[in-house]
Amino acid sequence: MNPNPVVQYLNKPADRLTKEDLIRFIEDYDIEMINFRYVGWDGRLKTLNFIIGSRQHLDNLLTAGERVDGSSLFPFVEAASSDLYVIPRFKTAFLDPFSEIPTLNILCAFYDSTGNPVESAPEYILKKAHQAFKDKTGYSFEAMGELEYYIISEDDGLFKAEDQKAYHESSPFSKWAAFRTEAMKLIAESGGNIKYGHSEVGNFSRDGLVYEQNEIEFLPVNVEDAADQLVIAKWIIRTLAARHGVTVTFSPKITVGKAGSGLHIHSRVMKDGKNLMIKEGVLSNVAKTTIAGYMEMAPSLTAFGNMNPTSYFRLVPHQEAPTNVCWGDRNRSVLVRVPLGWTRPMNMVHKVNPLEEAKKTDFSNKQTIEIRNADGSADVYLLLAGITVAARHGFELKNPLQVAKNTYVDIDIFKDENKAAQKELGHLPTSCVASAKMLEKQKAVYTKYNVFPEGLLNYLIDFLKAFRDEHLREEIENDEEKVMQLVTRYFHCG
Repeated sequence: MNPNPVVQYLNKPADRLTKEDLIRFIEDYDIEMINFRYVGWDGRLKTLNFIIGSRQHLDNLLTAGERVDGSSLFPFVEAASSDLYVIPRFKTAFLDPFSEIPTLNILCAFYDSTGNPVESAPEYILKKAHQAFKDKTGYSFEAMGELEYYIISEDDGLFKAEDQKAYHESSPFSKWAAFRTEAMKLIAESGGNIKYGHSEVGNFSRDGLVYEQNEIEFLPVNVEDAADQLVIAKWIIRTLAARHGVTVTFSPKITVGKAGSGLHIHSRVMKDGKNLMIKEGVLSNVAKTTIAGYMEMAPSLTAFGNMNPTSYFRLVPHQEAPTNVCWGDRNRSVLVRVPLGWTRPMNMVHKVNPLEEAKKTDFSNKQTIEIRNADGSADVYLLLAGITVAARHGFELKNPLQVAKNTYVDIDIFKDENKAAQKELGHLPTSCVASAKMLEKQKAVYTKYNVFPEGLLNYLIDFLKAFRDEHLREEIENDEEKVMQLVTRYFHCG
């Protein structure tokens, strides 16, 4: 029942696909073109097109890959030695949903002139981060994202949802539900494992336009696959919007006083296919140890997940975005939330549908923890690599359970009566410059086991400091005109 036609036709899991499998699919489906896809420093998918000339040409292409100019993709690659190879990763193959010519897309990995992976390529950094996690803990790491976006269209004046209250709204008050479901279908056919989609809270009208917020949430998968499906999904949503003649944005800030868009990341620790986040009906020590790692590394994770000045206009109180380093159960004012889960065997469906068997089922495998700071400006590969490093770091702490205990809250920390408790907690950075300084301070954790190259981190630190936004939020946050100038500048981030 896999919706990806490549996987469906070949009748084998994506991670078992071989070159010969793809050649067979290409021949049987009369595919005429191959697109190599890969992500540059700006976080967007790039494209290299090939018309298939012969079976030998196809075989060579899938075996040898192709050459690209690395210095045009990554500013930290020297122009004097910039040639890189892009090598197709067969498990990522999917039919191009937009091409009139029958086309197969394949995501690629970057390799250098010696035939080794490029150490600073974000996709490879994530792979190294996961390998280090597995080596040091004996567990594997899974993740998934909640992809929020605004779709902007002309205001027809009909059936307007109440301002900032469009959560799970349906048509006709939700104008772009059909767009969302079309995008979900295309993402699933391209390999994305989707949990659900819905209208989000944000909506408003301005200057003859309607701004409607939507969300597509994924299922937990291998952390590397989680990154792949997010970048493909963003590409599909944007391309589909262009086809419909409307605009979408993943920008963290849309205007003054309205909900911004985040990129919440859920994670879970696995062992032999079993979720270790719950034990005997309660949150496990493995989960708390992972959370402790997030708490310790939170001040620098914003360097990967909040990469332009508008990010820090979203990370403010009373906007369902975190400002403090803390965690809690079902609490949307914290950095790390433990969502309501199916912690104990139960059978609610029998209570609702009496004809169903009254048998209790254990759904604790569904439990995740959610880190809530990141947004659409993130480099998805570096963000997930950073989160994976932070999780690993939790297992290397001397007292992770104490760290978790000290940072747990069961209150809305933004309420006036809780100001004293809020002051006792650590704070997230409030600017790109502040994030850069925290990354500088915690750099050794990321470079450990050769996961993040120091040179890339140094480049990122300089990149963030160059925004010079240390006091920008306090200077202009109440000046709507200046905020909108900033929003416009970073409207298509990530």
